Amino acid sequence: MLFGQDRNKLRKFYFQSWDKFKKQLPLEPMETIISTLISQHPEYHDFFDNIEQNQDKDFTPEMGQTNPFLHLGMHISIQEQIGTQRPAEISSLYQSLCDKTADAHEAEHLMMECLGEMLWTAQKNNQQPDETTYLECIKKLL
Repeated sequence: MLFGQDRNKLRKFYFQSWDKFKKQLPLEPMETIISTLISQHPEYHDFFDNIEQNQDKDFTPEMGQTNPFLHLGMHISIQEQIGTQRPAEISSLYQSLCDKTADAHEAEHLMMECLGEMLWTAQKNNQQPDETTYLECIKKLL
């Protein structure tokens, strides 16, 4: 795990990656992934431009705001799943969604709904995430 359970270090890394990207400084591989994802989400640019104001910001369901760290982290998770081909069918399902949507980023957003549901259910039931249910959810999107 990149930073273990240290929320502050992880968040700082996101802000620093974005800052280095904007300044066109050399990026490490994970910085490239994060800054590319932020660049694909213009709605988060102002957020990541203001580390002092936003590094410690909490996001609760009552606020009605998407947590940019969670959202981008889910993108990273999906990309990692595809790269490692785990679960086994994920790459082919992703490709089918890309073909259907004609937009890889949109395909990831669709998959994020299934990923989020799987993780929420696992946490609620105090059990391991169910890959079979996750894959079935993605198949329903096709």
